[in-house]
Amino acid sequence: MKTLKLLNNIFLSILVIFFVFIKSSNSDDQPIDIWNIDKSNVNQNDNQDINQKADNENLNQISTIDTINLEPQNPIKVVEFDQNLNSKKVKILGLYDPEVFGLSLNMWSNSDGDQLKNIFAKLNKMKLSKDSKELMNISLLTNAYHPQNNISEQEFIEIKSDWLIKNSDLNLIEQYLIKNQVFDSHNKLARHLIDQHLSNANLEKVCEIFSKNKEPINDDYLTKFDIYCKIITENVEEAQLILDLKKELGFKDIYFEKKISYLLGYSSEIDQTISEKSILDFHLAHQTDPKFIFEPKETTDKLIWKYLSSFNLLTSFKEIDISELDKISTLEKATHDKNYPEEELFELYKRFQFNLNQLLNVRDFLQSLSNIEARALVYQKILLESEKVEKLKLLKILKNLFKKDNLENAFDEELEKFLNVMDPSDIPDNLTSFYYTNIEINQKSEKKIKFNKDVMHQSKLINYFDGDYSKSKIEKDLGNFLKKIKKSKKYSFSKKDQIFLEALKSDGVEVPKKYNDLYEMNQSEIPSDIQVMINNDEKGAALLRIIEVIGQDDLDRIDDDTIYFIIATLNQLDIDQIRNQILLKVLPLKV
Repeated sequence: MKTLKLLNNIFLSILVIFFVFIKSSNSDDQPIDIWNIDKSNVNQNDNQDINQKADNENLNQISTIDTINLEPQNPIKVVEFDQNLNSKKVKILGLYDPEVFGLSLNMWSNSDGDQLKNIFAKLNKMKLSKDSKELMNISLLTNAYHPQNNISEQEFIEIKSDWLIKNSDLNLIEQYLIKNQVFDSHNKLARHLIDQHLSNANLEKVCEIFSKNKEPINDDYLTKFDIYCKIITENVEEAQLILDLKKELGFKDIYFEKKISYLLGYSSEIDQTISEKSILDFHLAHQTDPKFIFEPKETTDKLIWKYLSSFNLLTSFKEIDISELDKISTLEKATHDKNYPEEELFELYKRFQFNLNQLLNVRDFLQSLSNIEARALVYQKILLESEKVEKLKLLKILKNLFKKDNLENAFDEELEKFLNVMDPSDIPDNLTSFYYTNIEINQKSEKKIKFNKDVMHQSKLINYFDGDYSKSKIEKDLGNFLKKIKKSKKYSFSKKDQIFLEALKSDGVEVPKKYNDLYEMNQSEIPSDIQVMINNDEKGAALLRIIEVIGQDDLDRIDDDTIYFIIATLNQLDIDQIRNQILLKVLPLKV
């Protein structure tokens, strides 16, 4: 009878939640501005095919043209219900209104799935720059129909999830899952989100995410997490109810049940079993054993290493003996993976004992020492060295010793500390590449635009792309500038000037024909496959190819010929908003 009563309560709760969910799904969502473009109201028209309506919203004026702000507020989610209201099918998943970027709901409709999968496979192998990542977020998270040819809806959704996991922007992942209410159906992505937060000792955030989810949870792992969160937030009865129902439906996890039984106070016996099967299992072992001790190995999962570091559970390594080279090797690997502090590793290096002859003649002894001892010896010599050039040479040797064992990331922060106190003018030519490769020059964010009235693409005319010009005003001011150039006969048109003019012409800005002889128009060298995408109106696929071309480079470091064909592509596709932001990155003079 008790079980029957519990089940009745459950079914009643599910019924109430279902109707609340229907009501919330039909509420209006507002478009968002993730580019901070200075625009007037963006109108969102009724679309009968997707039953979608959104209010007009004033877009905020951009504060700087050097950065693209991707901070979605209210995504558009299109949900189709059948006539009996018994099923729900999400037709479009995303965060961004396509009109904000000059895109459309059909941006993928004409694309071939095999070609898209091939491009995604290439992008997945690349370390994309910040600019490339921002364009990826736009292309994948803009609301649009999924491609129809040679790729299933589920495959395309998984591509989105895989990108979000690789990029690991936890805030963006949370918004995507919660705003679209696909927490359970995208369990791989949801698990990544909550596991990362837990490994960072941010349990409160994990439980906050679960509280925002409104869809039923069927995935066993997510359900276990939900039950645990309800227990620690004092929703014990609800947690017990969910667990009982899961068990009635066949759920069985002895390890989990023992830990939960202890937390609920049903058992006073401490189960000292430690499972590394998941970060949740590991966390439950930690939380249910007051004397919890765990010593990780080199094969221990990175998430657990991060968890141990975040919860300050690596204190035992501070007492490590320098003769225990296997343990030190484990720490070096953890430091390389950013799961152990560099500072503590190098404190350990200081404890190695070397004689005076070894410290004076470091290079002569490197081959006779183990790799760990060699790194410790060079590090101690660096601390003793006063001559700057010699110290720089030793830093390079130490970096290479780490690289030799595929541990180069273990010597990033400490290396930068040494380089930061050096004057760049004192760096010899043969070491400048090493110096600038390993030091973070924080100048980009400080740069401001300086207009040059004598160069067209650096003049105030570029404010047109920030929305500061009417068509009549830009035509008048452009005519005056061209008139001045023709009169002086000393002006030399650059590739960027041509990029600037062709963007204006693409927008319908009239350039008087009498100035055509001032420069020679170059033909755009758009790759043939991208031109085919343009002809087929494959905006999504073309964006992906542009991202592939940009790759790991910042936009303002790409050569003019490449920028020329990128802008020409965006001109032909009428993707003006994205084009404008790229132009505002590459055209102005910045100081």
